[in-house]
Amino acid sequence: MLTSSLGSLLIAAAITGTTLTPASAGTPEAAKPEIGTIAIGGDITLRRLVVHNSASKGTVLFLHGFPETSVVWRDIAAALGDEFEVHAFDWPGYGLSSRPSVEIFSYSPRDYAGVLKAYIDKAGIDRSKLTIYAADIGALPALLLALDEPDIAQRIIVGDFAPFNRPAYMHERLQNLKTEPAASRTRTVMNQTSDEILQNVYRRGLPDDKQFDLAAGVKEDMVRGWSHGPLTSADAFYHYYAAFTRDQDVLEANLGRLRTPVKVIWGEKDIYIDSRMGAEFAERTGATFEILPGIGHYPHLQAPEQVVAEVRALPD
Repeated sequence: MLTSSLGSLLIAAAITGTTLTPASAGTPEAAKPEIGTIAIGGDITLRRLVVHNSASKGTVLFLHGFPETSVVWRDIAAALGDEFEVHAFDWPGYGLSSRPSVEIFSYSPRDYAGVLKAYIDKAGIDRSKLTIYAADIGALPALLLALDEPDIAQRIIVGDFAPFNRPAYMHERLQNLKTEPAASRTRTVMNQTSDEILQNVYRRGLPDDKQFDLAAGVKEDMVRGWSHGPLTSADAFYHYYAAFTRDQDVLEANLGRLRTPVKVIWGEKDIYIDSRMGAEFAERTGATFEILPGIGHYPHLQAPEQVVAEVRALPD
């Protein structure tokens, strides 16, 4: 147990999966996720998922990774809705959010940090009571933003990501995305094998007794979102990695400026990014670091009840 893990409402209604029960039944309306859109400027409109709660103790903003969409947080958001206001959105290039041309949006971690700031401001979220929970590609943008705006959130929880340029700690395919010509070849292969990626990426490396399937609605949304617009999610991932080393170096060079409280969690069975990456980041920043036994790269998909417990255990 862990203390250590654009669409219409019709789309929301079509998404089904494992139900996570709220801790109380006192606020039934609060636990109903709504899916809609929000324009944040710069030719970008984000699809977002929100659970409103007028009496919330704070706000949790979930940031998804590759090749996910905001829908992966739906049941977690519903479970937390009795205590919190909950937000999630599709990054540009994923789900049903905008996919501007690379001439005006680079899909880099730094550009995603700008998207995150714009969303928080546009949504009117109280930063002083905000927890950002960022997985995979969502983590570096959140930390880059915190370098410049330490008050962006009350706290940031990050996990299973690559804060530093340590290719030896990364899966071969991720290493290849860092440099050309291997990056372009990997992009092509990823687009050619999208069906297999969407079917298996979240459970690779797990033993037989830890294998799991996604809820049909979650998987369908990821499939729909892969090719929504002029570039695929693999294309967006490729462009993210084109500037990844640069933005990792920015974070490492400025660790001393990181003032926002950070907690690091990591799946023990993560085959994509070695936990030593997270351990180094935590040691150098003074962050709490926790390994999740038996969990892979996607804790929120494999054990969503642990994510709910993690958030509920946070101090006010």
